[in-house]
Amino acid sequence: MSARFNSGAGPDLKAVFHWPVRVYWEDTDAGGVVYYANYLKFMERARSEWLRAAGFEQDVLRDEAGVVFVVRRVEVDYLAPARFNDRLDVSVTLLELGRASLVLTQSLSRGDARLVAAQVTLACVDATRFKPVKIPAPILQALAQET
Repeated sequence: MSARFNSGAGPDLKAVFHWPVRVYWEDTDAGGVVYYANYLKFMERARSEWLRAAGFEQDVLRDEAGVVFVVRRVEVDYLAPARFNDRLDVSVTLLELGRASLVLTQSLSRGDARLVAAQVTLACVDATRFKPVKIPAPILQALAQET
């Protein structure tokens, strides 16, 4: 694999990762409240940045390791609405590490107010066949260092 496929030399993948999001008009419904499906987009962006911060680019994983992470399951609790122009914090925390899957907890907060809580299961799949495969060793090693 190329030098772009990092061995996890970045930040701790087990620590809570935070990603800031601003709510734009396009994210809201006619009442200025974030449309429920857009919370999933905010969480997806935070997961991508979580991997990137640890040195793992998803396009490189696809092209060089032949794997992609896909959402297998998501459970979301909508606790309070986010609104136009809010500044949100989206967090990602590793909860469980399997041979071919990850379970993450994610939340969206505005200041001290928790707005959304979620548990997301990601499956590692072959990028061509979309069948489950083992998570590449460098990612497993980076995650296992903290388990």
